[in-house]
Amino acid sequence: MGGIIHNMATAMRQWHLPVSHGRHVLAWGLVALVTLCGLPAMGQSAIADLLGALNLSNYPSGMRPPTFNSSTPAGQTVALADLRGRVVLLTFWTTWCAECRPEMPLFESLHRDFAAQGLAVLGVNAREGTGAIAQYAQELGLTFPLVVDPQGSITTAYGVIGLPTTFLIGRDGRAVALATGPREWGSALARTIIQTLLAEPAARQEAP
Repeated sequence: MGGIIHNMATAMRQWHLPVSHGRHVLAWGLVALVTLCGLPAMGQSAIADLLGALNLSNYPSGMRPPTFNSSTPAGQTVALADLRGRVVLLTFWTTWCAECRPEMPLFESLHRDFAAQGLAVLGVNAREGTGAIAQYAQELGLTFPLVVDPQGSITTAYGVIGLPTTFLIGRDGRAVALATGPREWGSALARTIIQTLLAEPAARQEAP
């Protein structure tokens, strides 16, 4: 586990990668293709182009994010291992984070539109009380699970050093991409990335 955490923290320092104009054009061409023809089968290079256009840092193949078990303010248990087979959008936030607030309704929209297709949106709150979290969710009309991290252990395990920080995890449990700071999660590009990951097959369960 220590090696995974170290690798995740190291990868986090690689955000804000430069993206060429040509790469942007290619990524938006892929978005147009999805819009006109439906979701095509995409290779890793095409997915990387989409991630780069949204300024997301991708991970080396096979990297696994740290597992965790926690709960929501209402007492619902949330375990990352239980979400294997789903695409996970995992965002770290606080009520006082000004840049987090505009993103939360965008995540709610993704949750409502893609949960039935296999997307799980989770919001990990760093070191705040359940009352503040519940009030925040009510104010913004959030229905996706907000996870309590009172000691900051999950936040530390993921190497989070700035808010908001958002991870994408594939159906097979691999770490796909990272964003530190806000992104255009309501854009057609973001939705295409989510749809592309949802189109991937889930990994087969290993025999006991």
